Amino acid sequence: MICLGVECTAHTISVGICDEKGVRANEIATHPFSKEGLIPRKLADHHTANFIKVLNKALEKGGCAIEEVDVIAVSQGPGIGAPLSVGIGAAKYLALKYKKPLVGVNHPLAHVKISEWQCRARDPLVLYLSGGNSQIIVKKGEFEYYVIGETLDMGMGNLFDSFAREVGLEPAHGGELARRAEKGEYFYLPYTVKGMNLVFSGLFTAAKKHIGKRPVEDLAKALMETAFAMSCEVTERALFLTKKKELIACGGVAQNRRLQEMLRIMCSEIGVKFGVAEDQFNRDNGAMIAYTGMLIYKKYGGFEGEEISTFEPLPKYRIDQVEEVLSITPPPPPRP
Repeated sequence: MICLGVECTAHTISVGICDEKGVRANEIATHPFSKEGLIPRKLADHHTANFIKVLNKALEKGGCAIEEVDVIAVSQGPGIGAPLSVGIGAAKYLALKYKKPLVGVNHPLAHVKISEWQCRARDPLVLYLSGGNSQIIVKKGEFEYYVIGETLDMGMGNLFDSFAREVGLEPAHGGELARRAEKGEYFYLPYTVKGMNLVFSGLFTAAKKHIGKRPVEDLAKALMETAFAMSCEVTERALFLTKKKELIACGGVAQNRRLQEMLRIMCSEIGVKFGVAEDQFNRDNGAMIAYTGMLIYKKYGGFEGEEISTFEPLPKYRIDQVEEVLSITPPPPPRP
């Protein structure tokens, strides 16, 4: 089986190709991170302009023609409506034109699934940190996951990107903030943890009060160290509660080496195996959509023929709604 996956939830348009042996291609085009933030219309324009290029590169690298693809998968949500619609529209077009089944994939689930595969984890606790999400997730079944802790306001990636804009970094992205943090000196910032839930807005406000009073490198260091410490605290609490012996970190923020170091130290102290996937699978990417789409298709099938026209984006699609959505074909929208 060959599955082609389209990722389109936010700033990235990507096409990945997977088969039974693993990833064959993973081509990515990302909208530049500027001081104006993520403008939905501009993200949609970027994806429209780059989709064919990314698709052709993926097919060439994957060594197959579109006719040889068995299944087409696409991010169905959560995400920003405009770029989601572009990617889903493109996937629906390909599915209809080439008479392929179409599978909708929950974006966080795809991060988790490809990380489980890469890390060879069977029953891990999951720390999922991305631009829009920060969650602690427990697996109950193949596609059934529970969120036992999460951010109550903004995702960690959004915290870093927003602060990068506040201090005028270019590109205004958490990756640039992390580079500055490597040269900075830590100073204390207050933070808020509520059980296994996280609150980042107070930390954001506290850090902003020091802009202009301390070097950008120190601000970056203090902000990131504090946010990572918050995540370690709630994750350790969740590990003791669930008695899990494996932890995987996934999502865009999981690429951060300092976060990985802190989690690895924590896990070694309490006898837990820690894993994190390659960077290309933690950033938004089409390979994780293709891989997860292939798994979903094997169990649930997909939209075919006239059903494809009813397929819609689900901008608020949570990972703890996946089993419910997949169990009905064609799936209904999830509860608000």
